Amino acid sequence: MATSIPRAARSALSGASSANISRAFRSPVSRATSSQTLSPVSRSFSTSHRIAAAAPTYARKNVEPAKAAPAPPTKQDSIDDQSPIKDMTNGLADEPLILDEGTRQVDWTRSYHGLSSQAFPKEAADILLAPIPLDDVEVKPDGIIYLPEIKYRRILNKAFGPGGWGLAPRGETIVTGKSVTREYALVANGRLVSVARGEQDYFSPEGIPTATEGCKSNALMRCCKDLGVASELWDPRFIRKFMKDKAKQVWAEHVLTKKKKQVWLRKDDELKYPFKESKYGA
Repeated sequence: MATSIPRAARSALSGASSANISRAFRSPVSRATSSQTLSPVSRSFSTSHRIAAAAPTYARKNVEPAKAAPAPPTKQDSIDDQSPIKDMTNGLADEPLILDEGTRQVDWTRSYHGLSSQAFPKEAADILLAPIPLDDVEVKPDGIIYLPEIKYRRILNKAFGPGGWGLAPRGETIVTGKSVTREYALVANGRLVSVARGEQDYFSPEGIPTATEGCKSNALMRCCKDLGVASELWDPRFIRKFMKDKAKQVWAEHVLTKKKKQVWLRKDDELKYPFKESKYGA
């Protein structure tokens, strides 16, 4: 015998079924809005019901993420670029330290201590004023004669002894677009002898450190003029006689380019590769 359901109960059940169906097809926004108005118990029941219904029935394949392509090596990764040469075209910032007024040490950056106070002993003077051996004089391709800087140092070492003389910088190194210059003071036996400014050309920024050493040697050569060292090199009569007796002018041909030019050299020297002696027009 079928159980009879009161009309009011049937209405309530049909209404509940309609509500469940409408909730199942309701948009996510409306479901989220309605869940805020439900009681905590209703929300938990409704959420668990939806998760169970939406559980997938297939096994998901594990897909490895695509590996990113290795980045191309940058300039910093190169071994040759790990220690780039510092740009020194704006100066070296090597200004000498200025001593305090109360210090006992002589501040050679601005002092003229001992200048012309006393002549050097005769033994040192004879070494400084000795005539230059002609075999020590070199000739540049443009016809200028000179004494290698190492021979100036040998003369000073012989006259004052190693450690008895030195060069003191009088200012910072000035670097221009093509040359390096700095002022030095020659100090011998604890007193200033001469002040001169050295200079040296360079062709690329990498050559600036070498140019600073050449600048120092050039200043030493100029300071030695005040001591009479190699004074013949500035005597016009000595220069003319030396060029006539010891030098010659020849045509030099570049082995690779075949270009020719006139150069000077000592009579007992030969042209070095890539040049060879030639005749004009030959």
